[in-house]
Amino acid sequence: MLVEHAGLHLGSLSFEVPSSPWWNDVEPVTAHLDAVLGVTSAVLRLVSVAGGGRTRDGRVTYLVEVDRVPTRGLLLRSPDPELPEDPLRLPWACPGGPRALLDWADGLVTRTGPAVQVKTWNLSCVYRLPTASGPVWLKATPPFLADEAAVVALVAGVAPDLAPRVLASEPGRTLSADAGGHDCWETTSADLRAVLPRFTAAQVALAGSPDLAALRRRDVGIGSHGLPETLLHGDFHCGNWRSSGVVLDWSDAHRGNPALDAARMLGSLPVGLRGIAERVWVEGWREAFPGSDPVAALGEARSAVHLLAAEVYAGFLAGIERSERVYHEGDVERALSDARAAAGAVARAAAGGAGQAAGAPES
Repeated sequence: MLVEHAGLHLGSLSFEVPSSPWWNDVEPVTAHLDAVLGVTSAVLRLVSVAGGGRTRDGRVTYLVEVDRVPTRGLLLRSPDPELPEDPLRLPWACPGGPRALLDWADGLVTRTGPAVQVKTWNLSCVYRLPTASGPVWLKATPPFLADEAAVVALVAGVAPDLAPRVLASEPGRTLSADAGGHDCWETTSADLRAVLPRFTAAQVALAGSPDLAALRRRDVGIGSHGLPETLLHGDFHCGNWRSSGVVLDWSDAHRGNPALDAARMLGSLPVGLRGIAERVWVEGWREAFPGSDPVAALGEARSAVHLLAAEVYAGFLAGIERSERVYHEGDVERALSDARAAAGAVARAAAGGAGQAAGAPES
């Protein structure tokens, strides 16, 4: 850790973070620093990584800001680090940035305890704020992502309980009520049925809405197959679901074919749930748009979703400062490789089906 106060370098500190391997998971980092140094700290940004990869593991150096000069603990004296300015540096990665975020939130809600910095990186800075009515979530996002509060307002207009309730917002930052429940990385069939039909219904309701015009349209060459253009979440994996039925993190939202969200979802689910999820999704769209062919759309989307990911990752790399590019380096190439592999798998499956049909006895 490189520790500074009021723009002055104070020294450095090294320790292991056994509770999380993820670089952007900074809650255990600041908790340790606060306890050891007797300060309130905030991680500004990642400076360098040695070893590890794919956003985890290795030896990570962060730049950390503290609210006062520590009176206890041991900071190793070290020369002032060379930390060049970067025109793409985000506000929360600059000295005073986290404090400015909290000052804004404190003008809107009354905290009952210390704010906790949960995550920070080039795509967001997230704080959990304790209040008398439960946790409130403060989130800042970069200008190259969607206006999350505006997207959630669209969703709330057709499905009030599908997205977190936004308490306040300004460009690039939101305050949201707690979504309840727990994350759905280990998804169950109950989680699937709590989220997917309601999510599909919301997309159906928003299909053709003039309000979608403000959103970016990402064209990855997928045919409509009778499905409408609608709001896409953009990162509809099960880790963004809560067991309460709420879907989080709408900052990747755009407009396009709903099969792209379905393909992203299917790739994140346990193998045993993918068949159920596909049936629920296909039936929902067939019922809403008779004559459409969701199966064909999904067939194209299985490879196109990786092309979409490559486009998104390229946008990230173009919009973030140099030291944080390590989070996404190689992602474009991996996504393109995944697209080729998925297209090959779809082609082989189609050829196998055609072969079976050709060799089948006449009835």
